[in-house]
Amino acid sequence: MILTAPLDPSKLKWFRCQLKAWAIQHLRDFPWRRTQDPYAIFVAEFLLQKTNAALVAPIYQAFIERYPTLHDLAAAPVEEVTSLLQPLGLSFRGERLYQSMQLILAQYAGNIPNRETELLLLPGVGKYTARSICANAFGQPLAVLDTNVARILERFFGLQGGRVKGRDRLLWEAAEQAAPTTQVGTWNLALLDFGAAVCTARNPRCVQCPLQKQCNYLAQASSAS
Repeated sequence: MILTAPLDPSKLKWFRCQLKAWAIQHLRDFPWRRTQDPYAIFVAEFLLQKTNAALVAPIYQAFIERYPTLHDLAAAPVEEVTSLLQPLGLSFRGERLYQSMQLILAQYAGNIPNRETELLLLPGVGKYTARSICANAFGQPLAVLDTNVARILERFFGLQGGRVKGRDRLLWEAAEQAAPTTQVGTWNLALLDFGAAVCTARNPRCVQCPLQKQCNYLAQASSAS
């Protein structure tokens, strides 16, 4: 897909270079980032939906210890699964995860689908979750977009997406343009972590930001002051 006004190539190249350098020292360490097991990554992405990663980490560990394989999870009572995930909120999360496991067992012989289109057919799996699974578990070059990624793209490139960022075509196109051609899974994680640590929704750390020299948001803020 092509933006109506494509991202400036030189600015985009600099953007990638700065973020990749930042990520080398600042990527966060979570248990689901130390595995390429599609099942473990599927579970993690489900638990991370609209939920802080630090809150997810201990529950994810307990969950994987109790249900180390898809077959273990599919054989468990749905009430047990729901109860274990209750502290994370979203009351439907456990049931939809359980339903997805049942469908994967029945339709894909217990193998996590490796195509975005197939993942999107599962209960509770949206575009972000499907693409994140494809990138992190199967090494596919698929960009993701959430509020963190959208905020970085809007601020740095001077874009203006709609109110619901995850459904905005302009921002999805920008995310796909911004992504490199290789190691897109790591790139996605870098954007997520950068949005959580530096380019935050409130009180962004612009003084410490490696993108400050070419950031449209900071340039506008400086000219207004």
